[in-house]
Amino acid sequence: MALVITRFTSGDTQDTAKHVVLFLHGYGADEKDLPELMSYLPELPWYSPRAPIDLGGAYSWYQTQDLLKPTVTDLAESTAGLWDWIDEYVPKESKLILIGFSQGGLMTTQLLRTRPERISGTVILSGFMALGELDTDSQLQEIKPKVIYCRGLEDQRITKEAIATLNTWLQTKTKAITKTYSGLGHSVDERVMLDVAAYVSAQLN
Repeated sequence: MALVITRFTSGDTQDTAKHVVLFLHGYGADEKDLPELMSYLPELPWYSPRAPIDLGGAYSWYQTQDLLKPTVTDLAESTAGLWDWIDEYVPKESKLILIGFSQGGLMTTQLLRTRPERISGTVILSGFMALGELDTDSQLQEIKPKVIYCRGLEDQRITKEAIATLNTWLQTKTKAITKTYSGLGHSVDERVMLDVAAYVSAQLN
């Protein structure tokens, strides 16, 4: 069973785009949270779906007792629902450039782990990942896609354990670019977005 996504926002969408940006917001936010970051990026079509679990005016991609230690099983329904939404709204010829913040960063890893062939770029901002193995992880290790992971050194939201788990996975399964930023907490700033813009531009070539 898949969780259903019912709301989204988008910009400059077209059926013939080679690349499409997909924003995935964090816990407690909504689909309007990240699109303003397009001001730093190349001119591309973009979509920003709302997470399917309503917390009373704020939204989440999954439910579990420990939000920083979800398993791949915890994420199965939301991952399936997100792919169902992508298949309905994003042209199948378009490669996805994923940009996710915090819990949305986790969802970028879920999409990359489940259909790596559909994705041309993955941006993890202050994110983490689900615990456990997926059958498609071996395929990802063969491809070794380029991923950028950005986090603030003053981030008190994401635990050291969660950071270490993500770093180990990235080093094993991807060609990761890891960037850290002094004085930055659980957020993004211009330094982050300039690095993200350079990464995204490189994936378009």
